[in-house]
Amino acid sequence: MDFSLAARLLKGVRAATLSGQRPQILPRPVIGESWNRMLRSGVDPDRDVRSGLLNLEEIEERRQASGLMEVLPVLREALVTVADAAQHIMVVSDADGRILWREGNAAVLRKADRLGFELGADWAEETVGTNGVGTPLVTRRPVQVFSAEHFVVSQHAWTCTGAPITDPRDGQLMGVVDVSGPMETMHPATLSLVGAVAQLAEARLRERHAAALDRLRAVAAPVLARIGGRAVAVDVQGWTAAVTGMQPVDRLALPRSLSELSELSEGRAWVPALGMCAVAPLPGGWLLRPDGPAGAAEPLGGTRVVLDVSRPRRWSVTVTDGTRSWSHELSPRHAELLYLLALHRGGRSASGLAQDMFGDPTRTVTVRAEMSRIRRYLGSLLGHRPYRFHEEAELEVVLPQSPADLLPHSVAPGVLRARSAPPH
Repeated sequence: MDFSLAARLLKGVRAATLSGQRPQILPRPVIGESWNRMLRSGVDPDRDVRSGLLNLEEIEERRQASGLMEVLPVLREALVTVADAAQHIMVVSDADGRILWREGNAAVLRKADRLGFELGADWAEETVGTNGVGTPLVTRRPVQVFSAEHFVVSQHAWTCTGAPITDPRDGQLMGVVDVSGPMETMHPATLSLVGAVAQLAEARLRERHAAALDRLRAVAAPVLARIGGRAVAVDVQGWTAAVTGMQPVDRLALPRSLSELSELSEGRAWVPALGMCAVAPLPGGWLLRPDGPAGAAEPLGGTRVVLDVSRPRRWSVTVTDGTRSWSHELSPRHAELLYLLALHRGGRSASGLAQDMFGDPTRTVTVRAEMSRIRRYLGSLLGHRPYRFHEEAELEVVLPQSPADLLPHSVAPGVLRARSAPPH
């Protein structure tokens, strides 16, 4: 591959796009969409403007909070030696795009320092433009950014390939693993390699989660054996370890208020799917004992549901019913499905949702499985046959200022149509 020729062609594509002209060769969709986000957000393409570096204490705090330390050995074993030999470095960021670890070729590390690609730096897309750390955080998929595909001109001598790492316990974004180096060292296979390593890291997290649930189950089993009535032991993400006297479910949505009980021997909390519960801490989780009878209906009158999809990352649903309020962070798939249902208050069949999600009305098995998971935390607020928000619930959808910024990770046809619609 003639890297110099490719770089010159990309510079021409970028220049035409930034000047408002239509280039003869269009940028790849993932890059063109990112450039459009940068133009709307006002990132300067000719000047690198960034926030300050984190200090060592702040870096260490973020490392501990990120959850990525559990998979760092996997990332190192798979990528550092390869990156060093290929004149690249491996970089790991948290979900905010802050660089928490860097390893690899010493000469490339020095070049990265001059670029500002250093520990504690902010490489979110809205800060430094299209790049191999910030762009995968937005798109939720592996991205390779070559030379002038970077929005900011100071990064054009580099190629960056990043893949997001998602926590399999709750679907939340943990960060990005990236392999970067000089432009001329780019290899197309790096994209597949980095994506596969990110999946390997997620598999390690699943293994550790399964082991943690087994430990919680061993602790909870004798406790549940002594309890009369309904009770369930869950981990801190709401995954069920053991249950007695009630129908088992994979996972319960836990209110944020539960964390306030962490230092108490016992307390009370309102859990969306169970109602008011007596709560007691267990090593690695909670013991929940519902007050009401099994199958008690949830009140709907006066219930308000706020679906917030206004941000490029981190979406949520908040339910307020009288004096009770709880919020649940949404995975990318659940954010898409709930937004699509909000567009169709009259309801949508499984085949209709499959068409909206995948462009294929036959993919109803996937839709039904995901909707079943959503109904575990929204309960009777979400009807089925057809799927819909309950007509008695007040629904508000919080959208981004520009339709083009709606769920930027999504390739669902229904979302793409909404994203391309003119603003109201």
